[in-house]
Amino acid sequence: MMKMHQIGIGKWLASCLLASGVALSHPLAHAATEQQDATALARGAQSWSQNCARCHNMRNATEFRDDQWKVIVNHMRVRAGLTGQEAQDILLFLQNNN
Repeated sequence: MMKMHQIGIGKWLASCLLASGVALSHPLAHAATEQQDATALARGAQSWSQNCARCHNMRNATEFRDDQWKVIVNHMRVRAGLTGQEAQDILLFLQNNN
């Protein structure tokens, strides 16, 4: 009985993953993703200007590589008390302007 239940869950999970892949390939899903990225990018720019400028001179996003910004933002998340979402948005902003 347990083995059959596990097989059922596996098939269900596979069908969910397939359905989500089909949904993500749909033009409307792509447009929604682009809108979410644009919103996160705007939030990142705002958080960057409001939080980072408190202690630092504004730096050019091209001053560091993407992998370096990731380390810097993770460190500053702790130091500046940023939320996880703020840190992700700031990183997205920096990496898209690099």
